[in-house]
Amino acid sequence: MRKIVLWIGMSIDGFFEGPDRDISWHLVDEELHTYFNDELRKMGAFLGGRVTYELMEDYWPTADADPDAPAPIRDFAGIWRDTPKVVFSRTLEHVGPNATLRRDVVAEEIRALQAEPGGDMTIGGPDLAETFRRLDLIDEYRLYVHPVLLGRGNPLFRDTDARSSLNLIETRTFGNGVVMLRYGRAASQGADGSAGDLQTVA
Repeated sequence: MRKIVLWIGMSIDGFFEGPDRDISWHLVDEELHTYFNDELRKMGAFLGGRVTYELMEDYWPTADADPDAPAPIRDFAGIWRDTPKVVFSRTLEHVGPNATLRRDVVAEEIRALQAEPGGDMTIGGPDLAETFRRLDLIDEYRLYVHPVLLGRGNPLFRDTDARSSLNLIETRTFGNGVVMLRYGRAASQGADGSAGDLQTVA
């Protein structure tokens, strides 16, 4: 069974992005970007919502066309194009190459996707991640904690009545001060009864 992995950067005080969607504080240098590439090229699919997908698709398909782009950026451009993408949106009319559009997050459909052959799948973006978390569909958390306190912004985790126990699998400290915390679920836990088996997305 393929795992679903939440892969995301955050500030020490728990924000995914600052006010006005600011992520300029994300410290992705050559070491960290190379590590991302080596891990993400193993993945079988990228799962994303509309906002995350449009931001990525706007830049990465042709990022390696610039001969002056750093090697890790050119490398990830190919990874982005080659990796299948599943986009969850009720407003998009179409998606680009190597991408599939789904209107809703349906737990049974996601579990069927996990049963297909291939590598693990990553989730990008806090809104979609929250939907998956409420449906108990996240198997692993890879949190990249950046050495900054933002004070305010968009929190990675939202209020919920559901409680999840996690096991620490791995930690890694990078030269720029970013710390990777990797957690897996301690045991299978049912979704919050109020969440149901289907969640709508933008």
